[in-house]
Amino acid sequence: MLRSMKDLEGYAIAAIDGTIGHVKDVYFDDEAWVVRYLIVDTGAWLSSRKVLISPVAIGQPNWTERLLPVSITMERVKNSPDIDTQQPVSRHQESQYLEYYGYPYYWVGIGVWGQGAYPSMMLTGLGYGGSATQDGQVEPEHILTDAEARQRHDHDPHLRSCKEVMDYHVHATDGDIGHVQGLLVDDENWKIRYLIVNTSNWWLGHEVLIAPQWIRDVTWTDAKVSVNLTRQALKDAPPYESATQLDRKEEARVYNHHGRAGYWADEMIRESAASRQ
Repeated sequence: MLRSMKDLEGYAIAAIDGTIGHVKDVYFDDEAWVVRYLIVDTGAWLSSRKVLISPVAIGQPNWTERLLPVSITMERVKNSPDIDTQQPVSRHQESQYLEYYGYPYYWVGIGVWGQGAYPSMMLTGLGYGGSATQDGQVEPEHILTDAEARQRHDHDPHLRSCKEVMDYHVHATDGDIGHVQGLLVDDENWKIRYLIVNTSNWWLGHEVLIAPQWIRDVTWTDAKVSVNLTRQALKDAPPYESATQLDRKEEARVYNHHGRAGYWADEMIRESAASRQ
């Protein structure tokens, strides 16, 4: 199911032995367009320190009670690497974080999450041969060779704050079209499926969806998203209604309107290939 990033704000993060805090923002990968971390405000028990929680740790969400359970303890979170969430997160910091929790590197492998399509696969030994400890930490037999690790440490980070991209200007191939109003994320694999674009400056009250695959370029310094679509194509696109749950039929309407193949067929093929690795 698709969830609005804005709706996730405020969700409680429940550790094995208590509440860690509440979601304030997320970091997403601007290459794969996948949520890599939740930024969690810990509140009074850790002096409102902001900590990162990976989707790898998240169990079955309780959407009704706005709660995300995680397979770690409060003590483990307390002693986790301190990362300044107001600054860009380097690949070296990510490596320290993942190694602390015993998670394999998500950027190694053919899948969105290492060798798999879902974050939970990184804890089931898919391609890693790891086993979980009592508090949910994973003890992988092998994560990465030293040479591979050094190469990954030097790789430029591509993590962006969800709040950072709100109100970014969106440009079609023939002119301005609107601004980013929100993001829709798949609650199974944490992939960002759509940018919600508000075109009210041109067509009053009109919101449309743009898939990350249709983005031509993002100029982060200028807060601008350029897409490979015309203004007319977006004006005529099926409007997005935030009050209505977006189902596969409505998604197909959007893709068919723009003459694009749906992501779901290709992903089924990739998931099948990954499972055979």
